[in-house]
Amino acid sequence: MCRKTLAFVFFICLGFFSSCKAEKENSLRIAVASNLQFVIGELVADFSEKTGIDCEVIIGSSGKLTAQIVEGAPFDLLLSADVKYPNELYDNGFTIDQPKIYAYGNLILWTVREGLKPNLDSLVSRRIKHIAVGNPRTAPYGVAAMQVLKNTEIYDSVSDKIVLGESVSQTNQFIISQAADLGFTSKSVVLSSKMMNRGSWIEIEDTLYEPMAQAMVVLKNRTAFKSKALQFKEFILSADGKKILHKFGYNVKE
Repeated sequence: MCRKTLAFVFFICLGFFSSCKAEKENSLRIAVASNLQFVIGELVADFSEKTGIDCEVIIGSSGKLTAQIVEGAPFDLLLSADVKYPNELYDNGFTIDQPKIYAYGNLILWTVREGLKPNLDSLVSRRIKHIAVGNPRTAPYGVAAMQVLKNTEIYDSVSDKIVLGESVSQTNQFIISQAADLGFTSKSVVLSSKMMNRGSWIEIEDTLYEPMAQAMVVLKNRTAFKSKALQFKEFILSADGKKILHKFGYNVKE
């Protein structure tokens, strides 16, 4: 009797996990740059409500996601934090079309440390021990942060304070945990409901770094999902998609 019961439970569990696996396999798989970690939930929810299409989101640095795509990761779209990686995928035949810019990102300097007011001049202070920056090798927001430090001619004075995060997400963790006194991240983070009113931040003048055009591409990996992927692309470029992106601090073209 006990064996029969165990066998029954086993097959119920097997059916449950098979169902979950099938559900994921039927979902649109969207690889998303870490700076979009908060806005993507709202974008996907609105898209799914309008179309009935389920989405699975994979978040990481643009560089690492691109490397995974080259290695055959079964993603349907890439929403990058720059145009460099989408262009690389397009040039090497991994996409069905050319990259399309969907937004321009904005860089901020953020801290949650009590009593600390973020500003670029304070970075050279002895009080500041650690500055969180995305790794410029894989994270476009890290590239922008390095440009700011060099254009303000303070890089040499603070280079030994820099703590590199693999992505914007890890950079945020360094800031939130106070492993870093402050750090450079995406404006979309501090405008999210989870992070709003935490600490203090300033927006970095956009003349100090190159414009952060963010592009997306539809990938060839799963041709059966091509039409759904194109629907998501059109949604991001629609008035509804732009409204959500703008709410999270991105610049979008009308």
